[in-house]
Amino acid sequence: MYDNYYEPETIDIQKGEVVRFVVENHGQLVHEFNIGTADMHEAHQEEMVMMVEHGVIQGGTINHQMMEMDMGDGHTMKHDDPNSVLLEPGQSGELIWRFSGDTTLEFACNVPGHYQAGMYGDVRFQQ
Repeated sequence: MYDNYYEPETIDIQKGEVVRFVVENHGQLVHEFNIGTADMHEAHQEEMVMMVEHGVIQGGTINHQMMEMDMGDGHTMKHDDPNSVLLEPGQSGELIWRFSGDTTLEFACNVPGHYQAGMYGDVRFQQ
């Protein structure tokens, strides 16, 4: 990941393939690698806005203590979904995902403004 783009911008996958992604943040800002549909990314962007508004994401840093804040109903801002990694500059993380090929997917950064600036890519299924 770089500031507002991924390299590569497209990933070619076989239906049923399991992929281990090793993601590195080479940018100067906090970035996310999140696999989902366009609708999933849109919904997740609302959560990411809250993370910025509450000071969890502050430009190039993550306030890990704030991620534990109780948001009600037992929910926190902890970013621990199996389809996503959130990384500070210079950090790396990994994600393992099985692609069923049953839906159109993309990978994206949902930090406010990043998706809109073009920080997303396509998952293409090979026949």
